[in-house]
Amino acid sequence: MPSKIIPVVMCGGAGTRLWPVSRDTMPKQFISLLGQDSTFQRAMRLLSDASVFAPAIVITNNEYRFTIQEQLQAAGVSAQIVLESSRRDSAAAVAAATELALARDPKAVVGVFAADHFVHDGALFVATCRKAGKVAAQGRIVTIGIPPSHPATGYGYIRPGAEIGDEAQDVAAFVEKPDAVRAAQYLLDGYFWNSGNFIFDAATMRAELAAFEPGVQGPVAEAVARAKPDLDFLLLDAASFDQAKKISIDYAVMERTAKAAVVTGRFGWSDVGSWAAVWELSEKDASGNVIDGRGYVLNGTNNLLHSEEALVGVIGLDDVAVIATRDAVLVAPKAGADKVKDMVALITARGESEAGAHREIRRPWGKYLSIDMGTRHQVKRITVKPGGVLSLQKHYHRAEHWVVVRGTAEVTRNDETIVVHENESIYLPIGCVHRMANPGKIPLELIEVQVGSYLGEDDIIRIQDIYKRV
Repeated sequence: MPSKIIPVVMCGGAGTRLWPVSRDTMPKQFISLLGQDSTFQRAMRLLSDASVFAPAIVITNNEYRFTIQEQLQAAGVSAQIVLESSRRDSAAAVAAATELALARDPKAVVGVFAADHFVHDGALFVATCRKAGKVAAQGRIVTIGIPPSHPATGYGYIRPGAEIGDEAQDVAAFVEKPDAVRAAQYLLDGYFWNSGNFIFDAATMRAELAAFEPGVQGPVAEAVARAKPDLDFLLLDAASFDQAKKISIDYAVMERTAKAAVVTGRFGWSDVGSWAAVWELSEKDASGNVIDGRGYVLNGTNNLLHSEEALVGVIGLDDVAVIATRDAVLVAPKAGADKVKDMVALITARGESEAGAHREIRRPWGKYLSIDMGTRHQVKRITVKPGGVLSLQKHYHRAEHWVVVRGTAEVTRNDETIVVHENESIYLPIGCVHRMANPGKIPLELIEVQVGSYLGEDDIIRIQDIYKRV
């Protein structure tokens, strides 16, 4: 292989099929559902094999950038984090990755990988990517096809064509998600599942995008050329990027190019696309039950219980998923878990905030959890990581009381600086300019009580912010 593969991981999706755990504010790729690492962290560890891969690129948006930075640090992996100004679907992300890779190396080979998939055999995955990279370097766009284990209706399929050497085949056709009868026939006919992971020669991809979708390639190339650093991130030029056509890379290139090839991936793969998939991938007890958190099953088999806080009991049921978060509960037959997305759409249409937002919200300085809310008060539990600094701010409609329960807070209140220790409190009247920092070596935890006529997050007037959110 003439050059190492530049891995690109796309991290913008919301993952509503795993609601209520996965939501817009914290999607499934960043959640530890299968072991201690998130699927994003698992992917980044695999793609850090320096014998095959060059330094990685992660493409995301402003909302997730600090979460990605935090998870990369925890995994001990580095990457260039590139920020899209708006969601333009996967073709624009691939176009941006292509331009960035070609700026590194005119002969670059790029691999595009999902952040929310699960791989069983990491060593075989890396070996498969090495093989695909050799084929891609010949001017090909190589997709990784998965031999089907059952006639799935939730995946797209690939019909392989003639052998082209290096254990690769031409792609005869990409096929949309089939019904059950057709999926069974595809299994007999030797079709592959389309994993959505692909490796390509960057110059070839640029040429194909320019030929098929100049409305993507042109604006994105300009957005990359005009990109600017923003803290530790690279911010694509919004005026250019927002002009790019919104289309998936499958429709833009993969289903139209004559240069597509497929390499077989036998490493064990799942897109973790439902709670049934989580059950399949998880360790089970003697009755086939998977219990994550405080859960108990009496006279039941093959159930999935996931509870963040509440105690959950299931009696006399088989093959159900019970998912309990702090503010929402989902109960469904595992076989019907593919309908979760429809449930989220229903809840969204009714205006329920829990459809997309968790009560615990991540911030670059740490996180906060809304514990209680009334018409004129709100109680939050705030955690500030060591070295974290909240913005210098004020509020027009609320006063705040802070009680430190762990660690030490350095509080700015108008012209004074006060150190607040554990079991001490401080009052911040309406309109005062204030800031909080954690100067210590352990997380700072405090209870915040807000009192006022309006308690919305948009009553935060930021004056200064080290995270550039002003």
